[in-house]
Amino acid sequence: MPNSAKRSVLAASLGLAMLAATPQAHAQDASLYSKNDIPEKFEDVIPGGQDFIRKEAMIPMRDGTKLYTVIMIPKGAHDAPIVLTRTPYNAAERAGNPKATSLATALPPPDAAFVEAKYIRVYQDVRGKYGSEGKYVMMYPPRGPLNPTKTDETTDGWDTIDWLVKHVPESNGRVGMIGSSYEGLTVVMALLDPHPALKAAVPESPMVDTYMGDDWFHYGAFRQMMLGYVHMQTVQKGEGAVTPTDIYDKYEEYLNAGSAGDYIRSRGLDKLPFIAREMAHPAYDAFWQEQDLARRLAAKPSSVPTIWEQGLFDQEDMWGANHAWLALKAAGHAENNWLVMGPWSHSQVNGKGYAVGAFKWEGDTARQYNRQMVMPFFEQYLRDGKPAKLAKVNIYNTGDDHWDAFNDWPTACAQGCGTSLKPLYLAKQAGLSFTRPAEAQAADTYVSDPAKPVPFLPRPVLDPFFGYGSTYAGYLPWSTWLVHDQRFVDGRSDVLTYQTPVLTDPVRVQGIPVADLKAMTTGTDGDFVVKLIDVYPSSVPSDPTMGGYQMAIAMDIFRGRYRESFEHPSAIPASTPQTYKFDLPNVNHVFQPGHRIMVQVQSTLFPLYDRNPQTYVPNIFHAKPGDYRAATISVLRSDSQPSAVWLPVIGN
Repeated sequence: MPNSAKRSVLAASLGLAMLAATPQAHAQDASLYSKNDIPEKFEDVIPGGQDFIRKEAMIPMRDGTKLYTVIMIPKGAHDAPIVLTRTPYNAAERAGNPKATSLATALPPPDAAFVEAKYIRVYQDVRGKYGSEGKYVMMYPPRGPLNPTKTDETTDGWDTIDWLVKHVPESNGRVGMIGSSYEGLTVVMALLDPHPALKAAVPESPMVDTYMGDDWFHYGAFRQMMLGYVHMQTVQKGEGAVTPTDIYDKYEEYLNAGSAGDYIRSRGLDKLPFIAREMAHPAYDAFWQEQDLARRLAAKPSSVPTIWEQGLFDQEDMWGANHAWLALKAAGHAENNWLVMGPWSHSQVNGKGYAVGAFKWEGDTARQYNRQMVMPFFEQYLRDGKPAKLAKVNIYNTGDDHWDAFNDWPTACAQGCGTSLKPLYLAKQAGLSFTRPAEAQAADTYVSDPAKPVPFLPRPVLDPFFGYGSTYAGYLPWSTWLVHDQRFVDGRSDVLTYQTPVLTDPVRVQGIPVADLKAMTTGTDGDFVVKLIDVYPSSVPSDPTMGGYQMAIAMDIFRGRYRESFEHPSAIPASTPQTYKFDLPNVNHVFQPGHRIMVQVQSTLFPLYDRNPQTYVPNIFHAKPGDYRAATISVLRSDSQPSAVWLPVIGN
């Protein structure tokens, strides 16, 4: 038979066979569609396995509430310390990638040193958030008048540590706690009644007194741009979003809304319990005093060795760590407490510390802190390692660009620490002088108009918490606004600017500057903002972009109604001299030769802080449109009424 014929016969035979098989194949394929492509159980196969064991536990608290906890254990671990972080930010996510092959890639980068030291790493959701049971209360107050229950973050920390040392056999029975911001708060709360197994603590930028200088208020001025954060945290148990809006510029949005209370009510935020509590307590009454953790620590100091970490440019929690350390020192407990202040924005210690804004430092300062301070500290107290030999105080020098070690802090202060502050007086012709003014009467004036508030950042101002956890870290204007070039407001008619001649010698400042304004207003209320600024030379050959840069090294805002008492506000007597005296944030800086020292005075930092109507009303959250009035502010600088910034000058 010819080959062509053979091929035809073969093709016909194959065709018949395929036709015969088609119904059976179709039947097999069809049977697949009767099943679920998502199996009831499937476990990923990780080539080579993992070098760690990941455990999840629902740890019972004393009231029966169970808290979701992730425990990451290095394989082969024994007698290993435990490092615990209690968080409202999703423990499962904070514990990293459960499918990673190694613990080093599983845990987030800040945990790298713990991985190398073969620590057991634990993350836990606070009650009511993400995987934990119970109800969530923002900044759950300590047990007492505000919290009549038998539990708080202190008992939850105690119960968690007690469970861990009894149920994690790989541990050596010693626990350290670490956490930043809200996570720092949970560390501080654990120190109010520490479990015996808690051997070391590192609260970083903790929320300690949120009225005086942390998240919600600063010296009585309301930080209204934190409202989006509260919305994000309290409208649901899991991940949330900031308050929705179609207005791009927060300056425009808040200005159009009216008072902070008007903004809150127009968005329905007054239905959120925490915001309702804030609105009901605009003054520093018992509600806020009960939650001042520095007071509570000083009243009942713990013996747990503790490093208090603070960013010098922390745009959210500037107050907590340093004031807690100062309170404990005053209570006689400096021996087991250390203070570290680095050149960082909020929680930057959990990232890279090469720079903040336009300012570059000598190496990765965050890594230096984590590797050279935190890890030796934990090794000493969690493993009986060699002494960490930490200086009592380590503060980065932002002028000389290096770490300084101190035996005490502040090195210069108003009273009681050896070296007193030196007044830098506001002087004529927009000058600054260490010599007291001689004029019998002298003042500089500006008009503060609530309809045209001074922005705290160049517009447009974006929501700082939009995309928190993803794009948040990329919104640099918010994280670096404290070091933003202040030339963007210098020259405004409602900003007074004073500066020294060009310095011929360095001026070194170490401590806490004090703003001391003598001022009059035609209104009956008002805010005062004071900025201490390092002005760079007009030409900086090594970095031309820094020519003339106005770097604020310390600034804050003070609400005038609280000039006599933060608990009992009072109207300002119109056109009558008053004193407005308040501490500025800590500084460790050198104004170099060729630079100038500058002080700016203004009445608004908007929209970060709400506008003062400049007409006294009992509660500014309820101010009406007609209450907002322009006022003429007179800053006095006479011999009898001098205004100054008292500087902690060293060696001059």
